[in-house]
Amino acid sequence: MAVRVPSVIRRMRAATFGRPRVPGRLRPRRARLFAVLGLLGPGLIAANAGNDAGGIATYSSVGAKYGYQLLWIIVLITVSLGLVQMLAARMGVVTGKGLSELVREEYGIRWSVFATTAVLIANMGICISDFVGVGAALGLAGIPVQISVPPIAAGIWMIIVRGSYRSAERIFIWLTIPFFAYPVAAILAHPHWGEVGKAIIQPQIGTSSGYILLVIATAGTTITPYMQLYLQSAVVERGAREEDLPREEREAVAGAVFANLIAGFIIIATGATLFMHGVHEVGSAADAARALSPFAGSYAEVLFAVGLLGASLLACAILPIATSYVVSESLGYEKGIGRRREEAPVFVSVITGMIVIATIVAIIPGVPVISLLVGVQVVNGLLLPINLFFVWRLSRSSRVMGERRNRGPLDVVAGITVMLTSALSLTLVVVTFAGL
Repeated sequence: MAVRVPSVIRRMRAATFGRPRVPGRLRPRRARLFAVLGLLGPGLIAANAGNDAGGIATYSSVGAKYGYQLLWIIVLITVSLGLVQMLAARMGVVTGKGLSELVREEYGIRWSVFATTAVLIANMGICISDFVGVGAALGLAGIPVQISVPPIAAGIWMIIVRGSYRSAERIFIWLTIPFFAYPVAAILAHPHWGEVGKAIIQPQIGTSSGYILLVIATAGTTITPYMQLYLQSAVVERGAREEDLPREEREAVAGAVFANLIAGFIIIATGATLFMHGVHEVGSAADAARALSPFAGSYAEVLFAVGLLGASLLACAILPIATSYVVSESLGYEKGIGRRREEAPVFVSVITGMIVIATIVAIIPGVPVISLLVGVQVVNGLLLPINLFFVWRLSRSSRVMGERRNRGPLDVVAGITVMLTSALSLTLVVVTFAGL
């Protein structure tokens, strides 16, 4: 027999303990959160993966050596990166194929194998440097690299191989949150915002070799081949349809804008502290974090370390995926995040091999990361013009893209972007060889 509770007692309970929890009451809030996450995706992930340990070191060097002077180049690079990312996203949606698969179909297996080999070499080197970056970031907290890197590597492998694309994408999006540490660090550095604005709208063009080299290095580290390769393949795996094209294009451009805003804040933070106090040389992103402490306080160092950790973790995950996409597409094998080894043996094997090798090398004491990055810079410098050329040619092909092909003023701008970026990239290769 059910006991009837008097209405007075029910009202007292409601006053004391609050309104009874109704199942599903939190669902609208959760639904809104997942709706926002659904608007974010490959464009944001790809662009921010480019802000890895090497990128942070480059931007820190720019700020330390020239203060705010090179902020204008970030604006121009943002336009270039946004355009390239938009074209890659468009091709992924319209064709349903990754860039390497299209190259193999349209230009033959030789070009596909050449590009795949170059990507494999370059991405392996960058992947190692980013695992080193993870160890360096946690090393600032006193955690030895031999203890920190292996479990993180295992976690990354589990996310990619044992999860699903959707779950992995959400984790990658959450890994962009630590990038907000850089704007806060810039604010703590108390920059002269008037000078910052002036540097953006009134470029100060330098003629010294060091200035020109940093301009080229900044462009090279902001637009890297694996970003577009990952973006196009991820859009395909995401299952984006042609009606989703405007949204995917907007997200790709917005990701480029966000990533380069972060790059700008890194330059502002180091320009307001290291440059102003005569510290003009930065060896690595971890060195930049340490150097900030005397001028902007220990919080700035912690924020830089948090940003470095998040950036390195994201790149450590994206690089093996991008490489595995390229290898699988070039050879015509199955691919996909969350696929088991028996379903996509090549895809899983490439990811596993890269993570294992990068982990082993990263925990070796005294690994020559700088020399490694110099070699990677050369390979990337040669690969980027080829990669951009394929993006441009395929995006304007009526056979490949149909009515969605790139044409008119946008095609002209894309062609100019490819030529200028390629020229800078090849110049960097020449300068690097000259300094070897």
